[in-house]
Amino acid sequence: MAILNIRIIGDPVLRTVAEPVTDFGPELAKLVADMTETMEDVDGAGLAAPQIGVSKRVFTYRIDGVEGHIINPVLENSEDFQPDHVEGCLSIPGLGFPVKRYRATRVTGVDMHGNPVTVEGEGMLARCFQHENDHLDGILYTDRLEGEDRKAALRSIRNANYDSITEKTTAKRAKTVGSSFGGSSFGGATSGSSFGSGAAGTKG
Repeated sequence: MAILNIRIIGDPVLRTVAEPVTDFGPELAKLVADMTETMEDVDGAGLAAPQIGVSKRVFTYRIDGVEGHIINPVLENSEDFQPDHVEGCLSIPGLGFPVKRYRATRVTGVDMHGNPVTVEGEGMLARCFQHENDHLDGILYTDRLEGEDRKAALRSIRNANYDSITEKTTAKRAKTVGSSFGGSSFGGATSGSSFGSGAAGTKG
């Protein structure tokens, strides 16, 4: 296994719709293992393959003792929404804003061996599934912001020196940014914890 560098906003892979996985074998198993190790290294709630430069429909997750991976996920969301909660993102370090998400999500897909997988979640787990699946569609959580939050996020992204951050290793970022969903915010509203347990963010 290996701890991989996490791509930062501005990298084209983060804006590319990921391809379905069609080859199941040792390379896929290694990808899932490396993603899991990378996610754990930054104390993350989730990580999508595009975030480590692989444009494939794979994400890992770890929320409140529920953990695993989903390949070629398909989401079924509830019609109602959960209370807005601050999210951050490993690919947009240091930023956190409240994001509107559906209350509950059912994810269907397969595991690294091609076996069917179905996971249902509410609250933070549902939020994680929606956030990570967005990554697979080239969507960042800041795309879902509106009004003043969106303006503040875009302003903070413009002002951040992400070129220097990109040069840092994931291990170094784990020490400086904090937990994976976002770490401390320099951008705006950060009422409550970011995306999981703890005072700082949690996310992929």
